[in-house]
Amino acid sequence: MNNLMQPQCIWDAGAHLGEGALWHAAARAVYFVDIKGRRIHRCAPDGGDRRSWEAPGQPGFVVPSADGGLVCALEDGLYRFDEASGAFTPLHKVEAELPGNRFNDGYVDAGGNLWFGSMDDAQAQPSGALYRLGRDGELARADAGYVITNGPAISPDGRTLYHTDTPLRRVYAFALRPDGSLAGKRVFLQLPEGSRPDGMAVDCEGHLWIALFGAGRVERYTAAGRLVDSVRFPCTNITKLAFGGADLRTAYVTTAWKGLSPAQRAGQPLAGGLFAFRVETPGLPPNVLALV
Repeated sequence: MNNLMQPQCIWDAGAHLGEGALWHAAARAVYFVDIKGRRIHRCAPDGGDRRSWEAPGQPGFVVPSADGGLVCALEDGLYRFDEASGAFTPLHKVEAELPGNRFNDGYVDAGGNLWFGSMDDAQAQPSGALYRLGRDGELARADAGYVITNGPAISPDGRTLYHTDTPLRRVYAFALRPDGSLAGKRVFLQLPEGSRPDGMAVDCEGHLWIALFGAGRVERYTAAGRLVDSVRFPCTNITKLAFGGADLRTAYVTTAWKGLSPAQRAGQPLAGGLFAFRVETPGLPPNVLALV
């Protein structure tokens, strides 16, 4: 492992299911959610200046919007989230007819479009789907048949979208067309037993960084699918990473204690914490949701 890549816990948040690491460039802050703890968290780049808000449901992710606000996914769709008041205002109802589903991960592309996935909260049925909310406000279902959606992430040239079904241990790659539609779905990676791919991020060289739930590490793959780096953590459930900081060379990583036995939790006291480590290759600049 590169000597730079030594994870440090910058916030021992104790998140039941920490997820959705996000670097908010304009706010110079890191955001993440605790899905099962129903909380949204924010901190400074060094983990200080901490704030937390209770959510009225399970928040899958939070992203910045062009109007200076934040958009959050709860079980029945997308909501505007106001930090000052802590209020959640409905924006788009999605899958309100599927009460067993919730939302799990989201990503804003360079065009300001939001890609996000749903999943079966019981983690049993392939009722999840991948959605695209266009900058024109149109919502489209881009793919379906997932038990647990994760990712998504997009290559630097904007031509490839990566998306994951975690229980299958499979990362897919799609051709992303200029009109926002997907084509040519293929298996990019099939990971071995015990390595469940979770959230992902792409760096400026086009390498895909994948958080591995249950395996205690983050792995870095070339665009051809070759493993080139592995970063180990002092806890097993690694859920999501995002590149941030002024030079985009700090990886912020969420973790979880979900699924750990009491003995395992005792042996992993930092599970559920927010971690950070430095990298040589910067990530991609974060994008902002272009709401109309």
